[in-house]
Amino acid sequence: MRCPKCGCEESKVVDSRPSEGNDAIRRRRECASCGFRFTTYERCEELPLVVVKRDGRKETFDRQKLMRGLVTATVKRDVPLSTLSSLIDDIESELRDGGITEVSSVDLGGMVLKRLVSIDKVAYVRFASVYRDFKDVDEFSEELRSLND
Repeated sequence: MRCPKCGCEESKVVDSRPSEGNDAIRRRRECASCGFRFTTYERCEELPLVVVKRDGRKETFDRQKLMRGLVTATVKRDVPLSTLSSLIDDIESELRDGGITEVSSVDLGGMVLKRLVSIDKVAYVRFASVYRDFKDVDEFSEELRSLND
């Protein structure tokens, strides 16, 4: 690791610990030449998740896009943002732990609905109405009936 002050490539690790989010290793280093102390973070390189849309297009998984959809579905509902963030974390972990780098938007939506139904049923129906693209009131009513079963 190159010293940010003098450019020397020799340094020693003074302290090492997990970062606050446990997603990296935080290392305090000291330059062997000038003694300057600096911090580095070591993270595991992850392959990007790709979402395959219904029309075959591919786009990189975007947490914020999914969060916007969930926030829209939970408007005026008592669902904390931390719960929605945990839902997205859970989905991302399931995909990465399974070694999946591509997921269809249909499967992704199903994963969201599976988790959302236990959080808030109104939000579930709102998300489902957009995700499943209900064409008429009958489809909407059918979803409500299946929710009550």
